[in-house]
Amino acid sequence: MNTPRLIQIARADADATRADLVAGLGAPHAALSPKYLYDALGSRLFAAITALPEYYPTRTEAAIFRAHLDEIATAVGPTGTLVDLGAGNCEKAARLFDALAVRRYVAIDISASYLKESLDRLQYEHPDMEMLGVGLDFSQHLALPAEIGPGPRTLFYPGSSIGNFTPDEALAFLRQVHTACAGGALLIGVDLVKSASVLEPAYDDALGVTAAFNRNLLLHLNQLIGSDFAIADWRHVAFFNTGESRIEMHLEALRDATVRWPGGERRFAAGERIHTENSYKWRTDDFAALLSEAGFRAPRLWRDAQAWFAVFAAEA
Repeated sequence: MNTPRLIQIARADADATRADLVAGLGAPHAALSPKYLYDALGSRLFAAITALPEYYPTRTEAAIFRAHLDEIATAVGPTGTLVDLGAGNCEKAARLFDALAVRRYVAIDISASYLKESLDRLQYEHPDMEMLGVGLDFSQHLALPAEIGPGPRTLFYPGSSIGNFTPDEALAFLRQVHTACAGGALLIGVDLVKSASVLEPAYDDALGVTAAFNRNLLLHLNQLIGSDFAIADWRHVAFFNTGESRIEMHLEALRDATVRWPGGERRFAAGERIHTENSYKWRTDDFAALLSEAGFRAPRLWRDAQAWFAVFAAEA
């Protein structure tokens, strides 16, 4: 039986992280990257979110793959190497192994050590498959390591994570993905525009799990920069910005609050917000055009019956 390899491309730079966070907190309209939502507790809370009745993307995407897997596999073709961007627990990719005839699986997440348990389990289930875990933050730049080997490759980016990018950022990122595909294909999940009555509960559930996920960011900030955010001073806010076609998540000060950290502070007035995440929602024609602009050919798509979500496959 093979043994998974693990490599860490870039480790967190504490000084750079601190500078990024302090700059975000000090901006006229405070804003932080959504990647800071995912500390150990944040990752567990997000896993819980995906099981909520209001959170349709995970189960809807899974249903599309179940209903159309044979067609998707035909469109993508046999996959020598499957590169899983933001692999997490690797479960979504593992469902594709047989259909896509995967011989080499590359799981990419911000921490290689986070992938170890999942890869060890998968290796036991697929003893002849070559597996590689790569610790890489690709949110700023996607550069695959030479250890992945030559192409062609299928890059897999499920879960509508592309929505965290602005349209311009999404185009730049997809151009990097096109280069990384090395003559292979892209398989990507995309959340679609729909009624705010469906979208907003998915990001502001009745149990308050998403609120806990968002507010946990403040505890993570306290760890990262030594700030003194008090959870009780803040509430979760989520809404669909129709003009921008995106869900926005914010943390809103419930009362006047001064937050301090070594070397700095900021006073937040009651009602002032910190912008913590965007999740853009696409129309299928617009996303197909974006793929073409990024260099991909012959995009195909599959949707659920309600047209809430789409899976796209495109040749590089």
